[in-house]
Amino acid sequence: KIPGLLGGKRSKFENNVGTFERLYCKNEFKNVGFLNEIVQINKNFTYRAGTLRGLHFQFPPFAEEKIITCLKGSVYDVALDIRKDSPTFLHWHGEVLSESNNKCMFIPKGFAHGFLTLEDNCEVLYFHAQFYSKESEGGILYNDPRINVKWPNKIHYLSDRDKNHPFLEKSFRGIEI
Repeated sequence: KIPGLLGGKRSKFENNVGTFERLYCKNEFKNVGFLNEIVQINKNFTYRAGTLRGLHFQFPPFAEEKIITCLKGSVYDVALDIRKDSPTFLHWHGEVLSESNNKCMFIPKGFAHGFLTLEDNCEVLYFHAQFYSKESEGGILYNDPRINVKWPNKIHYLSDRDKNHPFLEKSFRGIEI
């Protein structure tokens, strides 16, 4: 429902000795609009259910395109449109990504991203088309009333960094992509 934000599903093949999954194929992602080169692959592991990570983004020129998938456990993954002049500005989309449903999300430039762990011991993999820049990082507090994300479970744990993200200022009109 938000232009540019796409979901997908990893193909998983199983036989009598185990499974095989393709996590990334340049040609397949090119067909859905992911045209840039992957420059970083990051993984995080979260210990406890009810942990929220986010909402994170990078300001231009380091705005990120990324592909998110959950390899272990399950998370409620949220992407928030913060693109200036977007018809879906401040709209968000959330869905469960898990090791069992094999879903992934393609998040274009100009979105903030975060997730809530739905069970203990979750592992999330990120494919980034932009390098991380500490000076360009931004964040939005997960419970900002202006965006009103409907998290499916209670939030019990936040990093110090994520606790200190601000609410959006009333004057915020988005980031230029």
